[in-house]
Amino acid sequence: MSDRPVKSKEWNSYTVEGTVDKNSKSLSFGGLCLFDGKFYFDKFELFIENDKGVYEPVTVLNSSFESPISNGDVPKWIQGISNDAIVKVKEYKITSDKSSVDGKNSLLIEGKGIKPRLEAKIGNVEGASPKIADMISMLEDLKARVERTVKNMSQYEIDYLHDAEANRIGALVMHLAAAEKYYQVFTFENRDFNEEEKKKWGNALDLDQGGRDEFKGHDIQYYLDIYNEVRAKTIEELKKRDDAWFAEVQTRYDWTNQYCWFHVMEHQSSHLGQILFLKKRIPPEQKKTLPQEIKK
Repeated sequence: MSDRPVKSKEWNSYTVEGTVDKNSKSLSFGGLCLFDGKFYFDKFELFIENDKGVYEPVTVLNSSFESPISNGDVPKWIQGISNDAIVKVKEYKITSDKSSVDGKNSLLIEGKGIKPRLEAKIGNVEGASPKIADMISMLEDLKARVERTVKNMSQYEIDYLHDAEANRIGALVMHLAAAEKYYQVFTFENRDFNEEEKKKWGNALDLDQGGRDEFKGHDIQYYLDIYNEVRAKTIEELKKRDDAWFAEVQTRYDWTNQYCWFHVMEHQSSHLGQILFLKKRIPPEQKKTLPQEIKK
């Protein structure tokens, strides 16, 4: 309901409608709150339309939050989108409340001290000159989109290879880190990769058969940790420079430093689209079964 957020201080009924694709693995629903404040939830109901066009109720356990909440855990509900993606945020306190529309209790989530990530804002980065601040905020926005897309993917999903010419999603995240690392040395040190750096980053940068062979068998956090380390260095070094440096030309390619980092930004966008395309086309994992023993 991002297009119609609930801001009323009174109890009201709200409906979310949608179509469940035939290939969907699961349906996640619940309550979402943003920033500081008190957020009340009660009486969740789920209806599925049958073949005759009739909406049939589906049982939702603890739908009105009558079961007592203990230590911030809501019985029969998950804080996240699955048992494998439980998320607890320390700034949010989860309790029962006597204000309700069904039964004696409702769910109360109270946020205090939330520091929102700036969305849809360019620039104003502490310690950075104006144009560099613009670039940092754009780089960070795109990196956050990549992370949101891949962070809950399974080992099977990030290692899945569509065909002999494709790239694994884990390798693509590594490629983003490698390309950014290259532009660090190119713009900050006016050079190419040295032999040690080529050995470390070469397969990730080229994404040929070497990349397909090397980048598999790691969970997604392995790649994100490397990406985060590279990005931290980028921001640290960019903040040391000013807008005049941004306008300087790298004579080898007749590119300004600003254009080089624009390229890093749009490179993220390009591969994010590739990752989204690949992710949607990963077939369900086939469960391995042991052959049954044949008895004579």
